Formats: sequence, C-alpha cells, structure tokens
Amino acid sequence: MAILYAMVARGSTVLAESNATATNAGAIAREMLEKRRLSLNDDGCISSSYEGFNFHIKHAKEAGLTFLCAADDAAGSILASAFLDDIRERFVRAYGRTGPSSPAYAMNDGFSRILREQMEYYSDPSNAESIKRLKGEIDQVRGTILEDLNKNVDRDLLKSLLDEADDLKEEAGGFRVQDRNTRSTAWWRSVKLSVALIIVILVVAYVILALVCHGLALPSCTK
Repeated sequence: MAILYAMVARGSTVLAESNATATNAGAIAREMLEKRRLSLNDDGCISSSYEGFNFHIKHAKEAGLTFLCAADDAAGSILASAFLDDIRERFVRAYGRTGPSSPAYAMNDGFSRILREQMEYYSDPSNAESIKRLKGEIDQVRGTILEDLNKNVDRDLLKSLLDEADDLKEEAGGFRVQDRNTRSTAWWRSVKLSVALIIVILVVAYVILALVCHGLALPSCTK
C-alpha cells in the first residue's frame, strides 16, 4: 500500500480517520497534533519523516482543518499531495459548514469509508502513475501561468506607474500655467489700481487747488 493512513482533524480534534493496514501511524499522528508538531498555519503541503513514516499534511486555513496522510516511500510527495487535495475537496464540500464546530469523530462513520476508498485508489500502481504524471503536468502548467501572470502584472504595474507619472506631469504643468496666469492677472490688476489711485489723487489735488485759487483756471495762483 502506498497510502497507509489518512486523517481529517480540527486542531488536535480528530474528525475522521482510516487505516489501510494495521500500523500505529494514527497514534503517532494524534501525538503530533497534540504536541503541535504540525505547522497549522501553512497552506502548502508539508512532508516530513517521523517514527518511520512519511507524513504529508495540508490545511484548509479558512475552515481550520488539517488533512494528513502517512505513506510509504513508494508514494512520494506528488501522489500524497494529490490525495490530500482530493480528500480536502471532498470533505469541505460535504462538511464545510459543520466541520469547524463538530466534536471528535463526528464525521468518522461517513467519511472514513471515503478515506479508505481513496487510499485504495491512490495506492493502485496503475492509478498512481497516471496521477503523478497528471499532477506533474498540472504543476508545470500552473507554474508557467503564474510566471506569465507575474510578468504581465509587472508590465501592467510599470505601465500604470508610467501613466500616473505622465498624469502628474501634466497636472503639474497645468498648475504652473495656471499659476503664471494668476500672477499675471494679479499684476495687471495691481497696475490698474495704482493708475486709478494716482488719477484720483491728481483730481482731488486739482479740485483743492481750484478752490484755493478761486477757479478752474487757477487765476489767483497763476498771477
């Protein structure tokens, strides 16, 4: 058997488990959960050897669930990762709403059978090779898509930054033109006010002189 044991847990609470063969993998897995030897906040697949078993762990972070399997050397991380993705999707689809609040072994009667069936399926050599090849192709395509996406995102981000820079330059130029127009308008207004004030002063001075000099022609002041 490639997959020897499988478990679904919430924290240290086991919700469902199944053994393909008579091993102590379940007891070791529960000890690992209780002693917090699992990185519960990691969304990726964690693989580690412990007490003679190859343990592979994945999480559904949003539901607080842990999916674990113990496998032999023949399984490999690719097959184990595909198996965990499969049971995670099946469990979340069936118990996604109740899993985060259910007591220990609440789903064992219904889901342990699914775990056992999927362990048998993924442990079948003919299925295992197809799964590994397909998973490898999917990962390769995903990596290519992500690489292209990152390039496009970087290019789009650069274009966006350049566009924003151009907009800022245009706005700055507009502000400068507006500032020059405002200053020019204020200068001409000041000149006009100064000329008007001078004219008013001259008129007032002339009126005063006309009164003092007894006439508009200033007769008494020009003699």
